[in-house]
Amino acid sequence: MRRTAAAVAGGLALVAVAVAYGVHQVVGQPDEAPDFSGGGSGTVTIEITPGASAAEIGKTLERAGVVASAQSFVEQVITRSKESGLHPGRYTLRRRMAAASALDLLLAPASRVVRTVTVPEGLRTSEVLRILADRTGIPAKDFATAVAEPRRLRLPAYAEGTAEGFLFPATYEIEPGMTAVDLLRKMTARFRVAAAKVKLEDLAPRMRLTPRQAVTVASIVQAEGGVPADYPKIARVVYNRLARGAKLEMDSTINYALNRHTLKVSNEDTRVDSPYNTYARPGLPPGPIGNPGESALTAALHPAEGTWYWFVTTDPRRKITKFTDKEAEFRKYREELNRYLGTN
Repeated sequence: MRRTAAAVAGGLALVAVAVAYGVHQVVGQPDEAPDFSGGGSGTVTIEITPGASAAEIGKTLERAGVVASAQSFVEQVITRSKESGLHPGRYTLRRRMAAASALDLLLAPASRVVRTVTVPEGLRTSEVLRILADRTGIPAKDFATAVAEPRRLRLPAYAEGTAEGFLFPATYEIEPGMTAVDLLRKMTARFRVAAAKVKLEDLAPRMRLTPRQAVTVASIVQAEGGVPADYPKIARVVYNRLARGAKLEMDSTINYALNRHTLKVSNEDTRVDSPYNTYARPGLPPGPIGNPGESALTAALHPAEGTWYWFVTTDPRRKITKFTDKEAEFRKYREELNRYLGTN
């Protein structure tokens, strides 16, 4: 007896092998397979799961009323040598289609139903996980478990085992069978792409920072900034204060410590006992306070030139931020903001 071993990795490869197996399951039946004619009518969405054989795909189509028989579909697959052309995913087809037409649509990229989730820039990891759970159908506890085991997420070494700051904001495709770990790995992989693009590891030392510290600066810039054009100026304020050994006094870090979002930070708030309290502690907080996008990362590595020591977003609705190196002007800008907050 001869034994044959095959090792197959990945959903696409599994489909290819399974399709071939399914072909040989069905082909060879002597009766002519029932088949519809024409392109069909109406719409129906079907899903091909990773590892589905040609026979299984055909049966799915038959049950959905797309094709008249699984056998007619598989005969088309083998006749046209498309055993490796069927991929996992959700597809929009029509009812009562000729098997050849159904195969055409399964091979057409435009027929694939793409589910996506968009993660905005600057969200905290807890907020990111909530969005992912709400919009993917993957249980929230799965994301919480995945983040609690950061070694599974393929974070860069300089992340020091924490996901905060390294779940890159972007639009992600949700593939059939995707798990929480799969999706979070996509996000950390996308972070690596962005980090390489902005040359994070090369340029951070020029700012006298580690890559993690540069991401921390970027997260503050993202949280404080109104518009991307202001990000390099905000980064410069951070560096000017660090150069003097001063406290950063960033409201965004207080909000992070208190797990909230507000423009109204009180004197009592600034006394919160937290390593993220930059009113009480000099230097950077111990890590990122959100997940910054590429513009904020770039600003952290390429700050504007200037002597600014303060900034105030005087009109949050219109995102107007004013910068100064004079304390008197800073106090005037604070009054502008207070008037805004008093009437809004």
